[in-house]
Amino acid sequence: MISKTANQRITDFEAALALNGSSRPGGDLYTGVDLGTAYIVTAVVNGKGAPVAGVLTRSQSSIRDGLVLDYVGAITILRYQVDKLRTAGFPIQAASAAYPPGTVGRNAQAFGNVLQAVGLNVEGLVDEPTAASLVLEITEGAVVDIGGGTTGISVVKNGEVVYTADEPTGGVHVDLVLAGHFGIEVQEAETMKRDLSRQDGLFPLVRPVFQKMATIVRQHLRGGPVETLYLVGGTSSFPGIEEVMAEETGLSVARPCNPLLVTPLGIALNCAQRLRHES
Repeated sequence: MISKTANQRITDFEAALALNGSSRPGGDLYTGVDLGTAYIVTAVVNGKGAPVAGVLTRSQSSIRDGLVLDYVGAITILRYQVDKLRTAGFPIQAASAAYPPGTVGRNAQAFGNVLQAVGLNVEGLVDEPTAASLVLEITEGAVVDIGGGTTGISVVKNGEVVYTADEPTGGVHVDLVLAGHFGIEVQEAETMKRDLSRQDGLFPLVRPVFQKMATIVRQHLRGGPVETLYLVGGTSSFPGIEEVMAEETGLSVARPCNPLLVTPLGIALNCAQRLRHES
């Protein structure tokens, strides 16, 4: 189960996206940037780890399969978000970024380079499911981060991440199935997928994609059994995906109130932890 504290923190972050000025802080700010395939999300927390601001922007081509393909596009969106936050009264500077699990070297550093390009101080990098585990406050289980382009898995034992993996299957593949079935453009299929009134009817069509994701998870968990899967990432919001995961893996499945916002919030918490530890 997802704790009430975790769900409340996610709900608070969702409310903070309005940037209504009611939560403008006077102390230190810590920023987390999630450069995703479908969305770029920036989260801001205060010294107590409470979410105070954030910006969410659609992103179609900047990131694909966990790699930064369009630096200019990613930088343009992030610069817009940073300017919007600062104009709203949040003078952010210290920030962390995240990368898909298994990403190493220059591919991982590329996510930090985007932050540096807009003038943020990069305090560290963290893999996406590990960041999510900070929000969920879990000490045992597997975090499954299903984004637009990839499915990431992190196994947590005794509060420590002991295994990570990432596979190129995500929401984009759902879009491709719908586009092929209806004979429409991928962008139109993506819009259809997000239409809450149509999701129940679309579920039988996209169920095989969710089964493939579940098979990926099951294969990566062979080396170390867990009892519970925690679903995060935008694609995890689709109704019915948790049932497919449970059926295919035989494990208990938990999903927070807004899976899309978990990872960016966790990245901001990671930034706060790093700087508090150093001080």
